[in-house]
Amino acid sequence: MKVDMHFHLEEGPYSLRWLSRTVQALASTESGVAGQFGHHSLEYINHISNQLSSRMQQGCFSEEWLDRYLATGRERGIQAFGVVDHLYRFRECRSYYEKHMLLDDSPVGKLQRKWLDQVCVASITDFVNFVTEAKKTRPDLAMGIEADFFEGGEEELRELLTGYDWDYVIGSVHFMDGWGFDNPETQEQFANLDPITTYAGYFDLLRQACASGLFEIIAHPDNLKVFGFRPENEQDLLPLYHSVAEEMIAHGVATEVNTGLAYRYPIAESCPSPMFLTVIAEHRVPITLSSDSHFPDDIGTLLDEAAAAVIGRGYTELTVFRERKPIKLAIG
Repeated sequence: MKVDMHFHLEEGPYSLRWLSRTVQALASTESGVAGQFGHHSLEYINHISNQLSSRMQQGCFSEEWLDRYLATGRERGIQAFGVVDHLYRFRECRSYYEKHMLLDDSPVGKLQRKWLDQVCVASITDFVNFVTEAKKTRPDLAMGIEADFFEGGEEELRELLTGYDWDYVIGSVHFMDGWGFDNPETQEQFANLDPITTYAGYFDLLRQACASGLFEIIAHPDNLKVFGFRPENEQDLLPLYHSVAEEMIAHGVATEVNTGLAYRYPIAESCPSPMFLTVIAEHRVPITLSSDSHFPDDIGTLLDEAAAAVIGRGYTELTVFRERKPIKLAIG
């Protein structure tokens, strides 16, 4: 079975590039419309303009927008889907990020404060209610949440996640010492860091996330490499790779082959790297597949290659979750 257990309905900041990308996604998932109106015709542009207007008025928590992902994914052979949202998008969770992010008057702090204002615009209740209702008529759909792990924030995060009927919770590390390292506007910070020391700190956070009992899946487990930051010899990271894989097994946590970095970021490589995936396979860590798409035309991107990579390392099953319980599915 082909699965995509990690896609997002929306992600800011809301720039002109975001608006253009939304138009592209609408056009790419409008089957046959260009042929009906004719490419480069005024009628076609008016149609897409109306679709954009509807998308903006309805917001991302709409059946029409969700079904663009599902219809496109099904055309690409996907049979099990998991929709998630980032916890930092929800106003109810803002205090958690304000406590742990760097938001002072330094250049990075000011930039991140502006970013949080731009992306923290939704309600977790709206997301949960929408997906819960959508699942009733879409049996191939599961509901997850992607939550950032911060050292010392375990109990606060546990409280934020309690009371919702998640099918699974994805744990991710996007911040180190309050710095959001995957933000292209702050990537110059890498210039002052030693790769081995920094990766040791990053993987320590991943190990803590595994041990916290908060998560079913650890997301993109080496996304610190997002802008190409890695030791010249990746083999220097092997002890850290093994330590994280051992922690995943010890605490019954799965991970994913996430293709998002391969098609959206400078590193142009899925998470985990081929070397890291080999280590994960050696330890028999449960694995799933994710495109981490943020627009419907990206769903399923490079998942055939991801499936081939896990099969090549001896996997015969993928792991998905319902009601926070693992389900094994034959890879196909």
